[in-house]
Parts: sequence; C-alpha cells; structure tokens
Amino acid sequence: MVKAKAPRRTLDSYAVKHINKVIKAGDCVLMRPADQSKPQYVSRIERIEADARGGNVKVHVRWYYRPEESIGGRRQFHGSKELFLSDHYDVQSADTIEGKCTVHSFKSYTKLDAVGNDDFFCRFEYNSSTGAFNPDRVAVYCKCEMPYNPDDLMVQCEGCSDWFHPACIEMTAEEAKRLDHFFCESCSSEGQKKLQNSHAASRHSDTKVDAKRRRR
Repeated sequence: MVKAKAPRRTLDSYAVKHINKVIKAGDCVLMRPADQSKPQYVSRIERIEADARGGNVKVHVRWYYRPEESIGGRRQFHGSKELFLSDHYDVQSADTIEGKCTVHSFKSYTKLDAVGNDDFFCRFEYNSSTGAFNPDRVAVYCKCEMPYNPDDLMVQCEGCSDWFHPACIEMTAEEAKRLDHFFCESCSSEGQKKLQNSHAASRHSDTKVDAKRRRR
C-alpha cells in the first residue's frame, strides 16, 4: 500500500529566525550556494509552503542568473549588479535563505542615489535552455554602439543628446568630470556657434556627466 503524502499548506508569510526577517511571495532573497566559494544565489519567492504542523518550510522560487551564469557569459555592458530573471523554477528549504535583497527595474536602479550590497537590477528575462533574452535588443549609445552599463561614466552631448564613454572620445574620466559643455564630433560646429551666441546659457547650463552608481 502506497503511503499518501502528508498534506502541505501555503503560508502568506514566514519568519526566517536565523536572519530575523519575514519573507512573503514576491520577495527577493539571497540563498546559500552549495559551493561556498561562489556568490550567494538570488531568487524571487513564488510560494511558501509548510507541513500540517507548520514545519519543514519550503520556498518555491524563480532563479535570477548572473551574466556569467548565462550561455553567452558576461559582456562589457553588463553591470556588476545585473541579474537576469530566468525561466528556472525550483523548490528549496527556507533554511538556505541568508538574507533579503531588492532587484530593481533598470530605470529605478539608475535613479538610486547610492547602491547597497543588497541592491541589484534586472532588464532582461532569460531562457536558460536556449540562451534567448527578452527583450532581445536594447538601445545602444556612444561611438562604440554598446548598451548602457550603469557602472560606467558617460558624458552627454548637448547637441544630439547621445551619451559617450570618455575613452571613446579620447578623454580621461577626470577630464570628462571637469567639462562645462560637450558636443560630439557630429554636433561640434553647430554647438560652438550656440555657445558663442549665448553667454548666459554658457554660464548656467551644465553638461550632463553621469558618474553613475555610488556604492554604500
């Protein structure tokens, strides 16, 4: 005779005592990797369940992948705190949760005044079987035509509004930070005329230099 599985129930929330945090569906958490030399795994909790007595708590999770864990690997435009929301679902013991974290949208992340250790961002969903991304294309910037990496310093042209890496326009980061105005090669002639004809604008408008994330 086959023994029936003990019924399990879904929990609205669960207090993880060893980290003194309450988790619920939708929260993002840091999870202990099997290999302690690797960084913590990041997942989004889909459901929490326990046995009839409230013990043996399991979390149903959807994994985030780091760029280096994807088929294509880490690329130049991937930020250091970038994650991909994968189609990989799993069930783990709640005991493997080591902390809570926040996975921001790309737009929200770029507006943070400071980035903490537990702040991440996601702009792609990732198919772990095919290596495909959604969306499969994003806007590119600069002469190098690379997607935006929020870790990198960039300077904005006052003419075309495109963003440029200092190295791509033969400039050091220190020189870029000291700029009062910047016009790219395509806009430089027209831009110089504008500056000559508008001294007031020259005094009061600042070049947009994006130093990007400050770490807490």
